[in-house]
Amino acid sequence: MEYLAEEQVRELLTYEALIPAVEQALISLSAGKIQQPLRSILRVPEHDGLFGLMPAIDGDLIGVKMVSLYEGNARPGEAQASALPTHQAVIQLLSAQTGEPLVAMDGRLITEMRTAAVSAVAVRLLAPENAKVLTILGSGVQARSHIRALRLVRNFTDVRVWSRTEAHARRFADESGARVLPSAEEAVRGADVVVNVAATRVPLVQGAWLRPGMVVCAVATVGPDRRELDDAAMQGFLVVESRPSAMRESGDLIGANLEPNAELGELLAGNRPPASPEKWVIFKSLGVGATDLAAARLVWRERGNLTRKS
Repeated sequence: MEYLAEEQVRELLTYEALIPAVEQALISLSAGKIQQPLRSILRVPEHDGLFGLMPAIDGDLIGVKMVSLYEGNARPGEAQASALPTHQAVIQLLSAQTGEPLVAMDGRLITEMRTAAVSAVAVRLLAPENAKVLTILGSGVQARSHIRALRLVRNFTDVRVWSRTEAHARRFADESGARVLPSAEEAVRGADVVVNVAATRVPLVQGAWLRPGMVVCAVATVGPDRRELDDAAMQGFLVVESRPSAMRESGDLIGANLEPNAELGELLAGNRPPASPEKWVIFKSLGVGATDLAAARLVWRERGNLTRKS
């Protein structure tokens, strides 16, 4: 059985193909056409780690992502000489008809890209067509992936960045053409689209900074005990990938004692009314197996096309 390393995945996967693929996966998920149980999480307390298992079945394929989260990897110590990714993953594809293992591939880059692609789907659907001001809170891997994906769906003329570490924000700004703002509040106020990818366990984005029509992609936290949005921010129109996942895994929804207004797939299919123009939109993104499977399917298909051409 073939294994595709990250660099092979990078050569085969593009945002131009991935954005429509995850959009269709979200529509199918909300329509009940994709089987997807809730994510299983195992804690590794002695190393402050988490291990997640994310299976899904879509038509002819079964996909299982095995993903780890070790936040300490960003702070190398005696056990490691240099920083490792905080998120690492492997995705296995199997035949849904026979159960035969087909291919395994590195899932770190897929996780990075599918997260940004899902945000791009949300922004394309929910943000005004004339949205010009993009704010990114955070300056790491997800900040870079989001700016690449979001520039494919809106023509942003003003990109702002804020990070707790100014040097990191400056580096990101130099790479992307963004401008650095001194505080999260200044970066958020007046923006059309806000993406929070800054690691946090307590609310960072405040409702007092938001205005009707703004779209906030809340990407930074997963877990019932973690929040990135305060209760006031949660008074917007709440959109999620999956209701069951959100009600179990989103500390923002659980802590505010709220339920989602809609799944993104329902809105894409026209099965739910859109947000009121008098509200801002919160897209709370947790990551789901259906979109991982959609991305892995693309990689496998492109690998097969490449093999046939050679």
